[in-house]
Formats: sequence, C-alpha cells, structure tokens
Amino acid sequence: MYYRRHYIYEVWLDMEDSAEGGGGMGRPRILIANSNKETIRLVGSVLNAEGWKTLIARDGAEALQTIEKELPDLVISNALIPKVNGYEICRRARKWSQVPIIILGSRDEPAERLKYLNLGADDYIVKPFTTDELIARVRALLRRKEPTVTAPPCFTSGDLKIDFVNRRVTIGTAEVRLTPTEYSILQELALNAEKVLTYNYLLSKIWGAEYTRDREYLHVSICRLRAKLEPDPKNPKYIISVPWVGYQLKQY
Repeated sequence: MYYRRHYIYEVWLDMEDSAEGGGGMGRPRILIANSNKETIRLVGSVLNAEGWKTLIARDGAEALQTIEKELPDLVISNALIPKVNGYEICRRARKWSQVPIIILGSRDEPAERLKYLNLGADDYIVKPFTTDELIARVRALLRRKEPTVTAPPCFTSGDLKIDFVNRRVTIGTAEVRLTPTEYSILQELALNAEKVLTYNYLLSKIWGAEYTRDREYLHVSICRLRAKLEPDPKNPKYIISVPWVGYQLKQY
C-alpha cells in the first residue's frame, strides 16, 4: 500500500477533503481530531483501508462533543488543536469517558509523554511516524476493548471483584470505571495473582514487544489503577511493587 512506505508529517494545505466514512455496521469507529485537512485525509484513508469507520473533529471542542454524542471506539487527537488542546481533551474526557486516546505530538520528550499519560492518554506517537506504526498502535488499543474468552468467570480479592465475562470491576458495591488499557493490566495481574509479573512481560503483553523500554507507560497506568482501586494508593494492598522487577496482585 502506498501510504505505508511513507511518514506522516503535518502539512498545511487548503483542501476540502473529508475522511469521514468507511466501514460498516459493527466496524470500530475512530475519531480523528485534527485541524490539518491533509492529515485528516491521509490518516482517514489509511484507517478506512483497514476497514475502520472514521469520524472527524476539526477542533478540540468538537472532539469532546463527538466523544459524548457518538461514543467512538478510539480517539486519535493532535496535541495542538484549536479551541481545546490535547491536554484538555484528555483531562475533560476522562471525567466521563474511558475511550482509548492516542495523542499525535511533535515533542519527543519523556516529560511531554508522561504529562499526557498522567492525564489519561493511552498512547503518545511522535511525528513524523509511519502509517504501519499508527495501524499497529490502533490495533493494539482496539484489541484491549475485546472480551477475553479464556479467562475464568470472575476474580475476587478482598473487596476487589473482577467480572471477566462483563469486563466489570467493583470495589465493594461500587463499580470502578477503567480504560481498556487499565483493565487489560488488571486482568493480566489477576490471571496471574500472587505471581510477580516483570515490567518487560507486562509491557510486551499489553502494549507490544516494541514498548519494553517504555516503562513510564506501565508506571503511570499502575498509578492510575491504584488511585481507582486502593483505599490508600500510597500504601497499596492489591497491586504490590517488587522493586526493579515488576508488579504483583495480591489475593486475600
């Protein structure tokens, strides 16, 4: 495919192309939030070619409205976008939505990536990037939304209960809303309760083999999980750190 041999850059062109469309009933719907018409056209064409339906938002305010109204399966947002920037899209959306979010940014700095991850983004892709990379990241996030058929019906540890069939997590009687990434980590820990899972194992299992050096992805996600699950996140009783090795889920 032509696009897959090239990198995607930000290119400002005065075009009226729209990538909205593609796919059919039951196909994943991906929201592209970007003010660059050429990027919308190129990214949309690549996603449509994979059989995914695309929705378009040309500023951050429209993106938030579309997330709320259309309930897309995934969001790909530019970091710099008019009206409401990428930071605010993540911060506001995470108050009421667990939709996976990929941020496209030009700053290849750990602090920038960590800021987005802490705000609730699931991935941060540095521009320019290949379309193969984009497709791989999208597929990985969409897979995390799929139900697991090999897991037992449920897992219980103290007040923590995981219903694997319905992908539902509760603490006592209160339901806990997790992003697909957070749920996938918790599920993997639960399926291996009391075992220590190494950083590399979890990164490879959840994000992919190419992420084994990106420990900040895992550390930030674990912090978010603890904030949602632990009575005292600073002194966790469920998700335990094993220094220099990995994490362990305790079963009581």
